[in-house]
Amino acid sequence: MIASALASALILVSPAYLSQDDSKLANPYLLEIGLPGTVSVPLGKIVRTDDGTVVTLDQVVESFDSVPYVLLGEQHATTEHQKLQAQIIEALVKRGRTVVVGMEMLTRPMQPFADVALAGWISDEVLQKRIDWKNQWGFDFSFYKPIFDVVRKYQLSVSALNVPRDWVRTVGRSGYEGLSPEVRATLPIGIDLKNSDHRSVFTSLMGGHPMTGARGENVYAAQVLWDEGMAQTALLAFAKIKNQSKPIVVILAGSGHVMYGAGINYRLKRQSAASSMSVVMVTGLEEIKVSKGLGNFVFASKTEAKPVEKGG
Repeated sequence: MIASALASALILVSPAYLSQDDSKLANPYLLEIGLPGTVSVPLGKIVRTDDGTVVTLDQVVESFDSVPYVLLGEQHATTEHQKLQAQIIEALVKRGRTVVVGMEMLTRPMQPFADVALAGWISDEVLQKRIDWKNQWGFDFSFYKPIFDVVRKYQLSVSALNVPRDWVRTVGRSGYEGLSPEVRATLPIGIDLKNSDHRSVFTSLMGGHPMTGARGENVYAAQVLWDEGMAQTALLAFAKIKNQSKPIVVILAGSGHVMYGAGINYRLKRQSAASSMSVVMVTGLEEIKVSKGLGNFVFASKTEAKPVEKGG
């Protein structure tokens, strides 16, 4: 399923990276991308990475006043991460922003069902059935309930960001040429496979040991499709609210799609020159050292025992 694709896939990096010591790519939080230097993030705190300052939730949300897109990069099914996402969404609403919540957890075909399900006060059980939560995502709904509670409380729109999973599988096997002409016609023009920072991030997430050859290139192309597609959906969601008061799309996605500005954020800028900011969420057993380039803000929580995905 889509939720586990990043964890199970390996990607190909360019020859320039193959010549490096793998240890340089082994820690995804300490890559030398973007701002030089590192900062330390205490557990339970949000740190502004450019100067290492611990900041409040209100300060974070205030900093978003100038941008139309905010990316909240989570560790999936991590209690404090989904809680913070919900708090940021609610704070943006209270600050007068017109908010659309873009969710990696839902694929585009689910958009009509999400619109109907979230339009009324239905039970959590009925909501899960209508949006096919078990197969769309698979992690226990309880982790994400705070987000849906805020969405329903303020009657916010939700954008099902993700491309259909069979597109990703097809590209992973056969490259973009494996997609039908009709599907390729719906994709962003000139999809970029040459972003070395992005390849470096994905290689690090896979332990610094990239897959090589044609198969590896196809798997990498599938990861790019993922980010390009979610960026494209987010842009379309913003277009629907652009004339409303202080519009913003809040993108909820795995941190691998957000880190170092090389994922969805890079694709937003590539497709439309759209500006964005990010909060990257990490876990650890104690204070965590991260690169300043990891995100505009970094939140650290204590590592939890990971739940098993129930979807298939």
